[in-house]
This record gives sequence, C-alpha cells and structure tokens, in this order.
Amino acid sequence: MGLKHRGPDWSGLYQCEGNFLAQQRLAIVSPLSGDQPLYNADRTIVVVANGEIYNHKKIRKQFASKHTFSTGSDCEVIIPLYEEYGEDFVDMLDGVFAFVLYDTRTKTYMAARDAIGVNPLYMGRGSDGAVWISSEMKALNEDCVKFEIFLPGHLYSSAAGGLRRWYKPQWFAENVPATPYQPLVLREAFEKAVIKRLMTDVPFGVLLSGGLDSSLVASVTKRHLIETEAAEKFGTELHSFVVGLEGSPDLIAAREVADYLGTIHHEFHFTVQDGIDAIEEVIYHDETYDVTTIRASTPMFLMARKIKALGVKMVLSGEGSDELLGGYLYFHFAPNKEEFHKETCRKVKALHQYDCLRANKATSAWGLEVRVPFLDKDFINVAMSMDPEWKMYNADLGRIEKWIMRKAFDDEEQPYLPKHILYRQKEQFSDGVGYNWIDGLKAFTEQQVSDEMMKNAAKLYPHNTPVNKEAYYYRMIFERLFPQESARETVPWGPSIACSTPAAIEWVEQWKASHDPSGRLIASHNSASANHTNHANANGNCAHQANGTNGVPVVANGTATGKMEA
Repeated sequence: MGLKHRGPDWSGLYQCEGNFLAQQRLAIVSPLSGDQPLYNADRTIVVVANGEIYNHKKIRKQFASKHTFSTGSDCEVIIPLYEEYGEDFVDMLDGVFAFVLYDTRTKTYMAARDAIGVNPLYMGRGSDGAVWISSEMKALNEDCVKFEIFLPGHLYSSAAGGLRRWYKPQWFAENVPATPYQPLVLREAFEKAVIKRLMTDVPFGVLLSGGLDSSLVASVTKRHLIETEAAEKFGTELHSFVVGLEGSPDLIAAREVADYLGTIHHEFHFTVQDGIDAIEEVIYHDETYDVTTIRASTPMFLMARKIKALGVKMVLSGEGSDELLGGYLYFHFAPNKEEFHKETCRKVKALHQYDCLRANKATSAWGLEVRVPFLDKDFINVAMSMDPEWKMYNADLGRIEKWIMRKAFDDEEQPYLPKHILYRQKEQFSDGVGYNWIDGLKAFTEQQVSDEMMKNAAKLYPHNTPVNKEAYYYRMIFERLFPQESARETVPWGPSIACSTPAAIEWVEQWKASHDPSGRLIASHNSASANHTNHANANGNCAHQANGTNGVPVVANGTATGKMEA
C-alpha cells in the first residue's frame, strides 16, 4: 500500500544492486531544494528521512569546511555527522525523525527513530529474510511475514546486527528526582522549544482547543513570531484552528483564547454522522483499534483536511504536557510522589503508541505536519528532573493539575493568558469536541454489534479481546484492513480510566470495574477538584493507555517499500 498521502510533494527512489530506498516528501524546509534521497559529494552515502532537525544550521556551520552541502534540507546534516562519528551521532540531532542511511562503501545501513517516537516507524522481515523499514505499517503488511514497532530512541545497525537504544536520559530509570521547581527555568525551556519549531518555509498555524497546553503554545508562538525568519516570509499574523460539534466546550474556549491573543481563528464544525462516516478511514490511517485514540483522532482527521485545504502545511500542537506533568485528572489520586513519578515515566514512554501516533497519522493522512513543543528533548529533561512533589495536586497549597506550568506563565506585567484561562481545568480531547460525540459513537456501535457477537468476542479475538461494543466495532474494521497477527500485536491493551496506565488503575478500587475510558468517571468522583469546577472546561489531548543481513530501508514523510540486499 502506498504512503503518498504522507508526502505528496515529491517522490524519490534509490536502487543499488538489491537495495532500495524510497521517499515521499512533505516539503516544509527548503521546499525547492530538499528533494530526497540525499547524498554526500561522491554519492557513496544515501539517506531518506522523515524529520525536522531544529539544530541543522548549527551543524552546517560545524561542517562548513569539511562537507559540501547540496540542498537546503535540514535532514542533510545526517550525512556529515555519520561521516565524522559513524553510527554514534543520533543524540546530536535536536528534532524528530525517522531515517535510513545506506553506506555503499561497506554495504551496511542504519536506521533510527527520534527519542519519544513523535515520528512513526515500523520494521519487518520478508520471507526471504530481508529487512523492511517504513513510516507506516500499511507499507509492510503485504510483504513481511512479521513486523513490529521500531522502538523510539533506538537505532538499527546492519553492521552490529540489531537494535540498540541511543536515547538514555536519567529519568528513564524512573528514579525519583530531587531538583526543586524553578518556574523561570521551566518557562524558558518551553519558550525555546516553541521558538525552534517555528523553523518553516511554508505557511503554518497552531491547533487551539482553548485548554492550557494549546493556549500556551499559541501564546508563546504569537509572542515570539515577530523574531523569526518565518515572520519575514509570512508576516506576524498567526492562524489558529479548532474543531468541535456545534456548541462544544472546545469551540467556546478556543474562541476566547483566540480573541485574547488576536489570532486569525478558524472554527471547524462536524456532526456525529460526519465522524461516524470517517471512522474506517481513521482506523486505516491510524493503524490502531484503541478506543480513545480513535475517538480523539476522528475530529482531528476531519480538521486536518480543512486546514490543508487552506494552504497550511504545518501546525503546532500541545501533545505531551499531561504525560510529562501528570496533568490527567486521575493523577490527583496518586498515593505518593514515587507512584506519581513512575506513572509519568510510563506515560511518556508509551506516547508513541497513543498521542504521538494520533497526532502524526491523523494529520499526515492529508499531508499536514504537526509539531509538539512539549516533547522537546531539552524541555523533557527539565520537566522530568523536577521533584514530582511540585507536580502533584495539593488543595491546601492551591495547586491544581499542571500547576507548575500555570505558575511559570503567570506573569502579572506581561500576561501570556488571562488567569481564568491559565487556571482552567483540563478536559479530554474526545470529550472537549462535544460530549454528544462519545454518546453518538456508543449509540451507533450498539446498533452495529449484537449481544451474540459480544458473547463470542473472546473466541473471535483471543488477543486483546474487546470489552464493549464500541471496541468490538473498531476491531472488526482493523482486522479487515490489517489481518496479520503482527498488526494486532502493535496495539497495546489493558484497563484504563481517563488515560491512565493499567498500573494506575490500582490506585482506586472502583476504577477496576469500569470499561469506559472517558474521563467522566474521574470528573464525577474527583472531589479533590471541587474547588476548581468554576473554571470553564477545556480540552487537553488524551492518549488512552488501554486498550538477516538483508534489508529494505524505506523511510519517508511517506514511505515506500522495496527490497535491500547487503
């Protein structure tokens, strides 16, 4: 299956003996000169990449006297780094990426994926032992006898013969940190993360739900846009986008924030039927049967199509904050800071299967790129090295969820946001676009799946058995599109409440009996939040934690497939 949807701007192909590299390009940086594959001067090293390397100009200066750059592509810096340091250079890249590099001199190749897994990547084996690598599973499922997720923060080396982790931050060990909260340090790290993501040669905007995370992204972007090269090309007006059912919480909240910031605001409406009609396409592009991912992806998928139709090719979004900072409402019930911190670690490690997957694939379906400042490596290091006591809900001290971000951006002299927005309680994305969306999905799937079908669910789907009719309906579609055992094994599963991991279900006895992943159970029972219900609802983006020597390196902003023999 082709992946031209991910990169409609250019198709590139390289062949050397039995080795193939192919790429579909979505041109964001240097659209006129960055076509791939990319080569070194004598064309002995070949790279295909899906990525944004935010420190590429610094690296270019470093190698100006040693390397002749032939394009303006930010990903070309991968080549001189490899020539200088071999395979041990990946941590020097500041950005998000999935790439394959082939060295014709040694007939070896390497592949790597960014730290958190913002950009998707899969790896498989053909019946002849060939290795296949692709940005999406759909490019592998017809040619590979087995395939799996290419783990974030890892690289594959044909020379060394396997995967190894290149991303090794201190927080990965899940030891509880002790660094005190420094609001200005946190604020500066986030502002830098946003500013570096304004690197673009095409029109862009921000996704604005009106919740804390997207509002801060929009506010910082608006404040610093005038300082960037993007402003010289496209001016200082910022476009913002929101999607929801008529009268939904997101539409109301986003409109208020957009008015305050002075953005050119675009409000997209959809109906429950619009969403239902799109579900099969969403599952095809997302490559998952996870209930909350599909719920949240569908309005995002519909919105992405409208945004691309306006001529915008890149947007900034607020994914990752809730995982890093313990922003989901269920974190209020963490029994101690040790459990709180371990849960944030588990959530961040799993992002590639949930929010990152949703944000990337639901938008890439229409050739739109999403950038996520909260998942900047440097910002993650600041956020995850902080004593988790500061992140925890504390009614006596007046701290609600994500208080550390709210406090860091609570500037009396030059306010980033009005206080009632800055201290507004979060709402899950799929709930925020309109409560009737979830209720409509449940009602629809109730009609599509009979009680008899549910009785036989365990026989038909012994792996990750659906626990309700909505999950069963999504699974039916997924199995039709991706019938291989390897495909169903890429989707994680387990009990969850309001985006919790299965481990956090143990915090509250009554959660164990619920099969509804929505955050409503938390909201209705969360007396700890009672003092904050006067704040208007706004959404955050929920990631539901539930539910040889031969090879084919094929990566892209879309990915094609081929066959590679070393």
